[in-house]
Amino acid sequence: MTLADGVGTEAVRYETTDSGVAVITLNRPDRLNSWGADISAGVYASFDRAEADPAVRAIVLTGSGRGFCAGAHMGAMATLGDSISSDTDVSKIVGERHPYFLTRLRKPVIAAINGACVGIGLTHALMCDVRFAAAGAKFATAFPRRGLIGEYGITWILPRLAGWGASADLLLSGRTFYAEEAAQLGLVKEVVAPEDLITRALEYAEDLARNCSPASMAVIKRQLYGDAHDDVLDVSARAETLMHESMVRPDLIEGITAFFEKRPPNFPPLEQL
Repeated sequence: MTLADGVGTEAVRYETTDSGVAVITLNRPDRLNSWGADISAGVYASFDRAEADPAVRAIVLTGSGRGFCAGAHMGAMATLGDSISSDTDVSKIVGERHPYFLTRLRKPVIAAINGACVGIGLTHALMCDVRFAAAGAKFATAFPRRGLIGEYGITWILPRLAGWGASADLLLSGRTFYAEEAAQLGLVKEVVAPEDLITRALEYAEDLARNCSPASMAVIKRQLYGDAHDDVLDVSARAETLMHESMVRPDLIEGITAFFEKRPPNFPPLEQL
């Protein structure tokens, strides 16, 4: 679980492990990693790099210091001041990609939520595939308390994770809640001690990297988010086609052989599907 020397932008660190996990760290701890143009540019470049690297099989997203991402950078909002209008280019604040781009990646993304996870930070965390949180980490949608609305797909993903009633509460109230409640609602997989968070998230990601077929995970991600819109008959029919495709890939033979030989699988890198 050794991390290579960090590279990337000043606002976002990019590191890799020798087992095929990329770790992307928001690195503006002085402002609790609040989302701004510097972070968005570094995040997009880092995820593009991880997607393009055949050695990377899973990705961990986390923050430095006491925050994961405490919402939009209010300093950037303040500079707009009275100029905010219906013609304001919101991409200058939030970046050019909406958070759902995380669901379109072919590789699994695990969020390690180390602290404050608010607003657009929460939306990004929910668009990750699996979430771990440090005990006591604070969460909030916050939108109605800032005069905003449910942004960039949070009204799509939150009900799918927490259910309709809980989502209505969290979105309409904008109240603060903690990692322990987030786990009860199904928003995070596990709550762990803050000092163990990265170790646990890496442990999970490295298990995926070592033991799961990259091709299978890529297709399953596509199924998870694409099938949410469709009728079960269409989903089942499409799955049958995908199953036939998976049965002619070398991953199947390797997975079965490794099982019977009682050894870790040696799946090939992810290719274009």
